[in-house]
Amino acid sequence: MGVIERSISTTTHGRFITNERDASSPILMGFHGYAESAEVEFKRLQSIEGSDEWFIVAVQGLHRFYRRSTNEVVASWMTRQDRELAIADNSAYVSAVLHAVTRNATANPTIVLSGFSQGVAMAYRCAVMDPRVHGVISLGGDVPPELDAAALGRIPSVLLGRGDQDEWYTAAKLEEDQSRLLAAGVEVEVVHFNGGHEWSDTFRKAASRFLNSLLVR
Repeated sequence: MGVIERSISTTTHGRFITNERDASSPILMGFHGYAESAEVEFKRLQSIEGSDEWFIVAVQGLHRFYRRSTNEVVASWMTRQDRELAIADNSAYVSAVLHAVTRNATANPTIVLSGFSQGVAMAYRCAVMDPRVHGVISLGGDVPPELDAAALGRIPSVLLGRGDQDEWYTAAKLEEDQSRLLAAGVEVEVVHFNGGHEWSDTFRKAASRFLNSLLVR
């Protein structure tokens, strides 16, 4: 007798952490990498000079598990299994988070989305869905393959970064992503630094300049 695979929709709860600034402040929302937590991403965003003026939101992936070495609770965004369904679930989840943090805003706030490693794809996917997003900070992760030029063209500007020793996010991948973004009409700044798959001090400083540039436009 054959095996039949089916999917079913269900309700689950996600978590995010913020610095609870005034709802009219510009919003900096971040997405962590594989086997990380919202706390790790929150510290990354806090490390950016000038970010204390932003409403910082760090969103944790829905798929939690224990890190074997420390028993720490960490998360991922998705696997290859039921990929399209996971993308839909994650997109709806982040839209709900954005609604929650902006519902008391008196005007449309400036929104910047930041992703590291696996979280990069989430930043791009959510950026193309919300016209309030002014830019994406992208480090060590790919532009999602399903986003075409028309979708990517909704993102005004991107800060794209890579460590020159990063074996996961290769120089070829960065070049391909840069080409796709430029072809879509996106303003792109590329930052190379001496390091690996990491949030470096060089990139942190570039992120600070990027955020400041968006506020003065």
